[in-house]
Amino acid sequence: MTTPPRLRFAPSPTGYLHVGGARTALFNWLYARKTGGKFLLRIEDTDRARSTDESTRAIFEGMEWLGLDWDEEVTFQGANLPRHQADAYRLLDSGAAYHDFTTAQELDHLRWEAEARGEQFHFDRRMAELSPEELQARLDRGDPYTIRFRVPEGATGWVDLVHGHIEFPNKDIDDFIILRSDGTPIYNLAVVSDDIAMGITLVMRGDDHISNTPKQILLYEALGATLPTFAHLPMIHGMDGKKLSKRHGATAVGDYRELGILPDAMCNFLALLGWSPGGDREVMTRQELIDYFSAHGLLKKAAVFDAKKLEWMNGQHLAQAPIGPLDAYLRPFVVEAGLATAEELEARTDWWHRLLELLRVRARTVPELVAQCRPYFLDDFAYDADAVAKQWKDASASADLLRAVRDCLAASEWSAEAMEGALRSLGEQRGVGAGKIFQPMRVALTGVAATPGIFDVLLAIGRDRSLARLDRAVVHLSAPGSET
Repeated sequence: MTTPPRLRFAPSPTGYLHVGGARTALFNWLYARKTGGKFLLRIEDTDRARSTDESTRAIFEGMEWLGLDWDEEVTFQGANLPRHQADAYRLLDSGAAYHDFTTAQELDHLRWEAEARGEQFHFDRRMAELSPEELQARLDRGDPYTIRFRVPEGATGWVDLVHGHIEFPNKDIDDFIILRSDGTPIYNLAVVSDDIAMGITLVMRGDDHISNTPKQILLYEALGATLPTFAHLPMIHGMDGKKLSKRHGATAVGDYRELGILPDAMCNFLALLGWSPGGDREVMTRQELIDYFSAHGLLKKAAVFDAKKLEWMNGQHLAQAPIGPLDAYLRPFVVEAGLATAEELEARTDWWHRLLELLRVRARTVPELVAQCRPYFLDDFAYDADAVAKQWKDASASADLLRAVRDCLAASEWSAEAMEGALRSLGEQRGVGAGKIFQPMRVALTGVAATPGIFDVLLAIGRDRSLARLDRAVVHLSAPGSET
């Protein structure tokens, strides 16, 4: 029986949860959920100077917003220092590592000398080799030392789930420090020690970690542990082909929440940065992402972050999301915008859902959708200047038309069919097409020229409020100074 895989996301709490980290977390989460495995979260907080509680909270909040729930308790790497140290001394005792009393100043001087010769610095193990007697004497004196891993001869390779076979000659890997002189572990040792303890079977991360992998494999082998499978994901670039950074716009996941992107849309978009589901599939629900996800679809080439594509995809999710979950997500934004209270929305749920169905196909972001909702909740709205200039060119004639529209609707049954028949008859009487009536009406009813169908708008706003808005528009157009 195959053991379910165990994967992890291991961010450092030295800043926000950025897009690249979120994509890595998502791929690990999708793989675990697809295979019935476990998705674990480890906070790599060993850099005490830069790690902050605020960054840790930002990581948790970003993960929770994206819906990337983790299994088991969160692991904090800093709490594992005793095990990291014990593993380093195990390697020392086995001969896989050795004491290095070379000082930082001596290393700096050796690097300077190599640079002066036009050469790349390589650590020479012979510098650190001491006789047993000299080693003991220096230990007895309490001289500071690091523990350095003894890289064996040969080559180190693995079969990567993304890139296939990768191999590094060991001669290109210097003996590397695993424990500093202050007793703290270097990144590669801490990661391997934690991954072994957590039972991680698949390490899926960015391909900027490829150069770390041979060192980590050597540590696994020296510690007598089973190697995990590795998968190195392509980098994410901006539209200019350069590594994604702040110059390309928002890179923090939290920023996209503020910009009105839905979490399901963000996950859908991130999933396509370095993975293909096959066919022409683009817009997918969370369950579809899980169903289609596989390592075979992981891509080697760098992915391109296209903010316009993300906005388009968000519009697709706004239009297709089940109305109940969409309502639950949007309500706080509507309340925050001052359009209604939570209690008022609850009391008018059916009407609110009909309005959402009407408007959501016309928006790409949450702020756009909330802005479109405004005239359906509040009567006090401004008339868009461009709409007024185009649809109310002649203030007097527009006021006269809207007066007639108001009287026509007041005498009509309040149904789409009845109102359409009455207004088309009005157009025939005045010798104008229906568009010449409907467009000025839109501005009067909503303040803007682009809306859903005019009869949907009338029904959503309601009889009394619609008539009152037509009256308001007539007063506005009849005021001194309104003539254009």
